[in-house]
Amino acid sequence: MGVVRRLLPLALLIASCLAEVNSTEDEGKSNCSASLGGSNLAENHKALILQLNPSENCTWTIEIPENKSIRIIFSQIQLDPDGSCQSENIKVFDGTSTNGPLLGKVCSENDFVPVFESSFNTLTFQIVTDSATVQRSVFIFYYFFSSDTSIPDCGGYLDTLEGSFTSPNYPNPYPELAYCVWHIQVEKGYKIKLNFEEIFLEVDDHCRFDFVAVYDGSSTSSGLIGKVCGRVAPTFESSSDSLTVVLSTDYANSYRGFSASYTSIYAENINTTSLTCSSDNMRIIISKSYLESFNYNENDLQLTDPTCRPRLSNVVDFSIPFDGCGTIKKVEDQSITYTNIITFSASPTSEVITRKKQLQIIVKCEMEHNSTVEITYITEDDIIQNQNALGKYNTTMAFFESSSFEKPILESPYYVDLNQSLYVQVTLHNSDPNLVVFLDTCRASPTSDFASPTYDLIKSGCSRDETCKVYPLFGHYGRFQFNAFKFLRSLSSVYLQCKVLICDSDDHQSRCNQGCLSRRKRDISSYKWKTDSIIGPIRLKRDRSASGNSGFQRQTHAGETQNQPFNSLHLFSFMVLALNVVIVVTVIARHFVNQRADYKYQKLEDH
Repeated sequence: MGVVRRLLPLALLIASCLAEVNSTEDEGKSNCSASLGGSNLAENHKALILQLNPSENCTWTIEIPENKSIRIIFSQIQLDPDGSCQSENIKVFDGTSTNGPLLGKVCSENDFVPVFESSFNTLTFQIVTDSATVQRSVFIFYYFFSSDTSIPDCGGYLDTLEGSFTSPNYPNPYPELAYCVWHIQVEKGYKIKLNFEEIFLEVDDHCRFDFVAVYDGSSTSSGLIGKVCGRVAPTFESSSDSLTVVLSTDYANSYRGFSASYTSIYAENINTTSLTCSSDNMRIIISKSYLESFNYNENDLQLTDPTCRPRLSNVVDFSIPFDGCGTIKKVEDQSITYTNIITFSASPTSEVITRKKQLQIIVKCEMEHNSTVEITYITEDDIIQNQNALGKYNTTMAFFESSSFEKPILESPYYVDLNQSLYVQVTLHNSDPNLVVFLDTCRASPTSDFASPTYDLIKSGCSRDETCKVYPLFGHYGRFQFNAFKFLRSLSSVYLQCKVLICDSDDHQSRCNQGCLSRRKRDISSYKWKTDSIIGPIRLKRDRSASGNSGFQRQTHAGETQNQPFNSLHLFSFMVLALNVVIVVTVIARHFVNQRADYKYQKLEDH
């Protein structure tokens, strides 16, 4: 006890010195962590301007008693411009601490206005700065909202080639604490030109309070094109077929808002016409300047079926289905063609004469070998202009769970057992109901390039494998089944390739209706509408017996026998190693038992 009394003053002295050192270290750091909100919070919104020092790690938690969510907007961020996103960033978490789900991460590299929403009534954000001595500041505005309440006309989806929209209540003052998002999506191949006829928002040099943000893409995390406020009338243009517009307002100083309209601009430069053919329609783009050279108006254009109207922008865009709008299908010389005609419906100035060229555009898609060929005939009096392009059939091949072909197999590779029944379907994606799919040849290979060796499952429409069953013709679907196998002296992967013929069901002399031909009566090279589909790999399941598959076991027995001595040796080695471990553990345990036996308790002497 005397020793304890002598050491107590020394311990108090050391503790006092440590407290002084800690106090000195804390004086150079700002107390940047805090809890915001609480039961005594009278307002449902707050704005913060944070001035940050180097080498800080600050955490704030926003908590409210009501059953509401929190929206936090970082409307101005000034961080180290040369800092990395790992060493200097802002992280926002859903909950009461940084252990909650991460809602997002922001740094100086981001090109958008960060906005986050909590799931419940708590939200935490953390700011970490590096050691660089630069000016840093963050403007934060947050408020509480209920997800079951909404502001009318606040955001939406616009998918026409042109349109208009306004801020809520326009031209009356817009509502406070509003966050509205408009998504604009136009046809593929177009860009969007957005024009604001008026913007009248609260004025601020950095647009921190009320602002409109325009993003070049389909979300608010796309590249920021512009962020505006005050009284302006800007114009923006997207680089693709989507654009996103945001209106964010705070709790004071509401004005008229904005009025905006947009149009679509065809991105590719078209001098005259452009034609493309897909699997089920043809699309022709006609330049307006080309029409103007003949003194024609785009509103006077019409197809064979005049009720099918084009999309109008800086070009005239006709999307013509193969099975509608007056399109004519013709089967001739083992080929299928689809034809439509664009004419001008304007009335002549006289019943006797005209001073306009009679312009007629004949649009034609011809299905060819593994592709489609597009041909456009433009007749200008005696002038014929031809345009050619290439495309492909849209066919896919997939495995299915059963012979009902209802549930496709989505996993890849597809792991199977030897001799397991496999179900395969080739699908033609085309709107013409009179087309049928015929499986001419299907073969298997252990490699995706189908180099030797290969194995025929179907050839000339006939099954070449004893387990292969080809299903009858069934519209746009070609189906067959076979039992799984593996290639000798190869990996366990198997790929399939099928050559497919597409025929008209009304043509009873077509190759598709002839079925299996053991001797080729007609060379299919003259058939213009054929295509290839490839699927794979399928692989054998590991460590699974193939009981009952004696035929396949005999084929692979030689390779499996080579592995048996190797496996037995591994088992013997493992048993020896386990025995050695048991011996060592026993010796060590006995050593410690003997040591503990040498220790005895001693009674302390009385003082």
